[in-house]
Amino acid sequence: MHKLYIGNLSDSVTAEDLGKTFDEHKIPYSGQFLMKTGYAFVDCPDDQWAMKAIETFSGKVELQGKRIEVEHSVPKKQRTRKLQIRNIPPHLQWEVLDGLLAQCGTVENCEQVNTESETAVVNVTYASREHARQAIQKLNGYQFENNALRVSYIPDENSEADGVQRGPDNGRRGYGPRGGPRGGSPNSGMPPKPPHADIPLRLLVPTQYVGAIIGKEGATIRNITKQTQSKIDVHRKENAGAAEKPISIHSTPEGCSSACRMILDIMQQEAKDTKTADEVPLKILAHNNFVGRLIGKEGRNLKKVEQDTDTKITISPLQDLTLYNPERTITVKGSLENCSNAEVEVMKKVREAYENDIAAMNQQTHLIPGLNLGALGLFPSSSNMPPPPPGNASGSAPYGCFGAPEQETVHVYIPAQAVGAIIGKKGQHIKQLSRFAGASIKIAPAEAPDCKMRMVVVTGPPEAQFKAQGRIYGKLKEENFFGPKEEVKLETHIKMAAAAAGRVIGKGGKTVNELQNLTAAEVVVPREQTPDENDQVIVKINGHFYASQLAQRKIRDILTQVKQPQKGGMGPGSGPGPNPQGFTELGSPTQGLTQDHQPRRK
Repeated sequence: MHKLYIGNLSDSVTAEDLGKTFDEHKIPYSGQFLMKTGYAFVDCPDDQWAMKAIETFSGKVELQGKRIEVEHSVPKKQRTRKLQIRNIPPHLQWEVLDGLLAQCGTVENCEQVNTESETAVVNVTYASREHARQAIQKLNGYQFENNALRVSYIPDENSEADGVQRGPDNGRRGYGPRGGPRGGSPNSGMPPKPPHADIPLRLLVPTQYVGAIIGKEGATIRNITKQTQSKIDVHRKENAGAAEKPISIHSTPEGCSSACRMILDIMQQEAKDTKTADEVPLKILAHNNFVGRLIGKEGRNLKKVEQDTDTKITISPLQDLTLYNPERTITVKGSLENCSNAEVEVMKKVREAYENDIAAMNQQTHLIPGLNLGALGLFPSSSNMPPPPPGNASGSAPYGCFGAPEQETVHVYIPAQAVGAIIGKKGQHIKQLSRFAGASIKIAPAEAPDCKMRMVVVTGPPEAQFKAQGRIYGKLKEENFFGPKEEVKLETHIKMAAAAAGRVIGKGGKTVNELQNLTAAEVVVPREQTPDENDQVIVKINGHFYASQLAQRKIRDILTQVKQPQKGGMGPGSGPGPNPQGFTELGSPTQGLTQDHQPRRK
């Protein structure tokens, strides 16, 4: 049963009054109302109905002149670190909510709850009881765009009672725009992860089979973990009322596959015994960033997996993705043996994509100090992402030392046929992308009817540029505008003062050559340029995402130095500030303008 607390009751309210109110709103309950002075308790049949009762009644229904408050009834010993926050504006940017939650303490996990209400609901786990207590004090009743947030405890039951160990991802579906695991994840006391455990196998199983997977007093799942040497998180307390629950399996690829096979066998046997389904498909959750490479150009990779394993594989549409849930569901139908074989091949592709991205990201982390890579949403929350550099705490501006970060404008050139994919149906994708990144994103008109490339104008601070451009690169890969083994390489333009071009070029082209060697991007200051009305010229950058981002940051470093007030003379080799990381001595503005690279004026 799922007990509810009903508060703010008049002393004269009776159990019959409450029963009539529940019946009028068609909310089922079990047993009798336990009446106290000013409050009462009642049981609901399941999580779904309990959540429905809270959404229906709390702060909305009057009984004898007072608006009743309905919350989960949580015993004192279970009022620890877990909270539920309701009445969140549905269009609220995740970063805004994240920043608000972080004001109260370290958040280990935050997961959206599926409800029928117009507002959003999340379950939050703080690092300590004190942080959770502060969150209730500060956030309960907090006004957010005319919505008063409702914050209450939810049971923080000891998961060992179910025979399940809790992992650092703790059930959150995917990594979305919030990035990797927080610094406060409860990893102490846990055994070190196996070499391949960076990305877990995530399954989606029907809620009705969760009990059979866990077994009596956790015996079944303990047996699976022992035989496969894996750690399994069954997130059955999350997403109250959902028809399916996620399971995370942490082990070697072989251990994950063995555990998957055993779980699939249990579900199929349970379906047969209870006669609830003719077949139980295997459902794998994979972060959207990896799915494009799993599918391959024109679906070739996926078709090969289907042919090799004699299975039918479908993938949930992009429209199902949200900023809260960036995972897609890969449904595999076939025999137990064939589905298990398909899992091996699917996860092999996913792990390859993950490892390639992590390798590129590690380089980026070290070469761009202060860059919050986690904010892009490229990696699952349970993965071992490199931590942000020291001093870049959550909610702080990652670039600027003082005041708001400077706004930048970058022109990104994409294939003309990709414009529709970037804009999305009725402009939904570009609007969502703009909100997520915190940047202005506009598609410039075509320069000619038959032009093959279109310009995307991205305006925002450095981190917004990183997030927006990263999603654009990712979208082009997902939509197969580039081949499965082909890197997405785009051309971007940055405008700069004509007088600063020499600093980017360097004496005899030395600086621009170093830029290219360091970043692996092609960097060009075109020779035949006429400064525009603002006396600006462009620098062209061509390369894959991380190379382009690194080149952009290095060029911005140089331009920032040029803008700084000059102190004393500017002799050869003396710059206005420290040299950008990775560069040798830079020439002065006048030194670098060689005949080959110098912008020309009319």
